[in-house]
Amino acid sequence: MTKKAKGRLRLLVSMLVLVVLLSSCGGGGKKPENVNGGKVTLQFWTIALQPTFTPYFNRVIADYEEKNPNVKIDWKDYPYDAVTNKLLTSIASGSSPDVVNLNTEFASQMGSKGAVVDMNEHLSPEEKAAYFDGIYNSTVINGKAYALPWYTGTEVLYMNTKLVKEAGLDPAHPPKTREELSEWGRQVNRKIGKAGYAQQLVSKLFAIDGIPILNKEKTAAAFNTPEAVTMIDNLKKQMEDGVVLKEDAEFSQQVKYYAGEQVAFELAGPTFINFIKTAAPDVYKNTIAVPVPTGKADVRLSNTMDLVVPTKSAHVNEAVKFAVFLTNAESQTAFSKAANTLPSTKDSIKDPYFTQSDQSLEAQAKVVSAQSLDKATDYMVGVPNAKDVNSAVTRAFQNIILNGTDTKQTLTALEQEVNDILKQ
Repeated sequence: MTKKAKGRLRLLVSMLVLVVLLSSCGGGGKKPENVNGGKVTLQFWTIALQPTFTPYFNRVIADYEEKNPNVKIDWKDYPYDAVTNKLLTSIASGSSPDVVNLNTEFASQMGSKGAVVDMNEHLSPEEKAAYFDGIYNSTVINGKAYALPWYTGTEVLYMNTKLVKEAGLDPAHPPKTREELSEWGRQVNRKIGKAGYAQQLVSKLFAIDGIPILNKEKTAAAFNTPEAVTMIDNLKKQMEDGVVLKEDAEFSQQVKYYAGEQVAFELAGPTFINFIKTAAPDVYKNTIAVPVPTGKADVRLSNTMDLVVPTKSAHVNEAVKFAVFLTNAESQTAFSKAANTLPSTKDSIKDPYFTQSDQSLEAQAKVVSAQSLDKATDYMVGVPNAKDVNSAVTRAFQNIILNGTDTKQTLTALEQEVNDILKQ
C-alpha cells in the first residue's frame, strides 16, 4: 500500500470513528441527577484558554460558586485538536462533562445527532434576547438551539488611505456593499494600476451571498443554482479585471500583498494589524478600519465559540444555569477586555470599551467590529465530514476561476462529489 493510500485509509477510519461516536452520543440514556448532600459538581471544559486566562476564570468561577453555594465547578482545559475526540469518547463511556466549549461547526454536528441540550427549552425569552440574533440562531436546527454563543470575532475592511486617495476615492465614505467594493477596486486598478484586494477561494463565499451549501436536512448539496453560477462568474470577472488578484491567496499571502501596497484593501480580523504593523510600519500608519461590506445576504460572517450542555450530563439544569452565567453580558464584557475578543451579547457593546476610540488602528478595528455584530452570523456546514465538503468546494472554485473550466458543468460535478461525501 502506498503512503498516500495509507493516509486516505487513516482518514477514512477516523471519519468512521467520529460518525459512530456521534451516533452513540445521541439523546436518551441520560444519567440520573447525582446530588451528594444537596451539592453538585459540574465538569466544565474549555479549549486552549489556560494559562493565559486562568485569572479571569478563577474569578468568574469563584463568583458563581459564591452566588450558587450548592454548585462546585471543576474546570479543565484541553488543546483544540484533542477536545472533540475526548468529548465524544467521554460521553460514549458514560462520563459526560456538563458544560463544554465548542465551535459552532462542531456544536451543530452534535446537535444534529441529539447529543446536546436544546437551549430553547431552558432559556426565558429575555435570556435569549440578550444575544445578537444572528449569532444565537447560528446553532438553531429545526427550531432547537444547540448552544449558547460565547466569544466571537468578525472581519473588518482595512483600507490603505494613500492608495485610495491617489485613485480619487474618499476614504471618509467607504463602500458598504460587495458591489460597491468591487467598483472601488475597479477604480483603484484603472487609476493607479493596483488591485483592490486578495481573496481566498473558500466555501464561505457562498454564505456571503446567501447561497446554502447543503439542504436544511443536511442530506444533499444545495448550491447548484443560477445564483451560485452568477456569484462565481462575477468573482472570475473581477479577477480578470484586476479588481481581485487572480490567485487563491491564503492569509499570509494577503498580508504580503497589502504590506507591499500591491492591493488597496484587506478583509480580515484584528490579528491582521499585528502582522502589518511589523511588516510595513508606513503602510500601517496609512491604514484605517471600516465595517466590512456585505453581500446579497446582508450578513457579516462571524467565528463564534459556544457553550453546549451534553444531553448525558448528570446535572442539566445546573449546567444550563452556569452556561447562561458565563455568557451573560457582565461575564462576556469582562472576558472581552481580558482576551481582546468580541462578545455575543447586545448589552456588552454599550460598554465604553467598545464605543470609545483613541483613533489608533487597533481601537478603530475594535469599535468597528463591535458595531458590525448586528449583522453577524456564523458560517458552518454542520456535518461530520465538513472539511471534505469545504475542500471539494475550494477545488471547484480553483478549477473554474483559475483553470477556466465551465462553471455549470463544474458545479454539477461538485454537487455529485459532495453528495457522495455525505453518504460516507
